[in-house]
Amino acid sequence: MIHIYLDAMGGDNAPGCTVEGALEALKNDPELKITLGGPREEIERELKKHEGVPGEDRLTIDDAPEIITNHDAPVMAIRQKKNSAQVKGMLLVREGKADGFVSAGSTGATLAGGMFRLGRIDGVERPALAPLLPNGKDFFCLIDCGANVDCLPAYLPQFGVMGSAYIKAVRGVENPRVGLVNIGAEAEKGNALVKAAYHLMEKAPFHFIGNVEGRDITGDVADVVVCDGFSGNLILKFMEGVAGTLLGMIKKEIYADTRSKIGGLLAKPAFKRVKKTMDYTEVGGAPLLGVKGVVVKAHGSSNAHAIACAIRQAVLMVRKNLVDSIEKEIAKQLSEQ
Repeated sequence: MIHIYLDAMGGDNAPGCTVEGALEALKNDPELKITLGGPREEIERELKKHEGVPGEDRLTIDDAPEIITNHDAPVMAIRQKKNSAQVKGMLLVREGKADGFVSAGSTGATLAGGMFRLGRIDGVERPALAPLLPNGKDFFCLIDCGANVDCLPAYLPQFGVMGSAYIKAVRGVENPRVGLVNIGAEAEKGNALVKAAYHLMEKAPFHFIGNVEGRDITGDVADVVVCDGFSGNLILKFMEGVAGTLLGMIKKEIYADTRSKIGGLLAKPAFKRVKKTMDYTEVGGAPLLGVKGVVVKAHGSSNAHAIACAIRQAVLMVRKNLVDSIEKEIAKQLSEQ
C-alpha cells in the first residue's frame, strides 16, 4: 500500500477539488491510501458531499489548522507555521510515515519545505522542478521551470542528471537525450551561463545532444530539456498560453459557419485527442527533484482530475524508486568529476 499526503487546502479550488481529486485517485488505485492535511472541519464538510464513494475507507484526515498562502514569505512560513499541511506532510515523508507529498499550494512553500524539512540528496546543489510537457510524439521533461531563477553553471549538469533519471524511471526511456536551451545550436552561442554549462554537460554521465533552440523544444529533439529556472518558467507559461490560445481559436473557427460545424463534428474525436495531449491536467504536476522524498507540485488552478493525476504521478515515482535512482546518478556524476 502506498501512502500519499495531500495538502487539502492548496490551490485556487481547494478544498473542493482536492477532496474530489483524492477520491478519484483512490477509486482508480486500490493499492493507494491518502491523508488529507488541513483544517479538519472544512475537510469533513467536503467529504460529506461524497459519502459512499469507493475508496473512502482508505482516506484519513490530519488536522492541520494553519494554512500557508501565496502571500506568506515561504521560508518564514515553513519555519513558523508548523501545523500547516506543507510542514506536517513533509515531516511524515521524512520519517517514512508517508511515501510522497502532493500540493497545489504555494510553490515557494513547497520548495522551502522540500529544502528544509526533507533536505537535499547528498551532492545535489539545488533541487529543481521538472514538469512533463508534450512534444507531439510523447512528453519531454523541462528542468528547471522556476525553482532556481539564478543559476551557476554547475547546477545545470545536475539538472540533466536528475531529469535523465526521472525520464528513465517514469517514462521508460533507456538512454534519454539531454539538451540545453540556448539561442543557437553552436557551442559558442549564448550567455556566459549556458556557454560554461555546455562544456560541463559534455562531460556529464548522460546522453548530451547539445543546444536546443526555442523553436525545437517541442520538436522531439530531446527527452530532457535543461535550463535555468527563469528561462524555464517563461517557456512553461508561454507553452500554456499558446496551447490555450490555439484551442480557443480552433473552437471559435469550428463554430464560425455551418460547413465548419459539420467538419468539426466529423473531426471531434481527433480534436479531443489533441486537447488531451496539450492539457496540463492530464500530467498532474511538476516533481521537485533533488530532495530526499517524493514531492509533486500541482498547478495552482488544478481541478479535481488534475489533483488525481498529480497523486498518480507521485505514486508512480514511489513505485519506480525515483529518489534512489537520482541518488545513484548523482553519486556517479560526482565520482567522474
